[in-house]
Amino acid sequence: MQRFWISLMGALLSISLITAAAGASTAKVAPPLTRTERCTNLSRQVDEALETHAAATQVTAAKALQRKGNRFCANKKQAQGIRMLANALKLLGVTPIDPAQ
Repeated sequence: MQRFWISLMGALLSISLITAAAGASTAKVAPPLTRTERCTNLSRQVDEALETHAAATQVTAAKALQRKGNRFCANKKQAQGIRMLANALKLLGVTPIDPAQ
């Protein structure tokens, strides 16, 4: 009887793994965003956050970080620019949205 349950559980496990693998292979995966695209998206998010959070106490600091981040992005230093833009959003109390994750 115990062997029956073990073999039944093994069969169910293998069926579920096959089903999961088949489902995963048909799922469409979006191509990853380039750093330049991430810079553009984050800068747009900062613009929107500045409009909606105009009364925030850190608006001038966030604008300065946005300008700095845009400058980094334009000078082929996207990693630093992305960090600056994300920090600007955090100052405004907004969580950066990254569609790649």
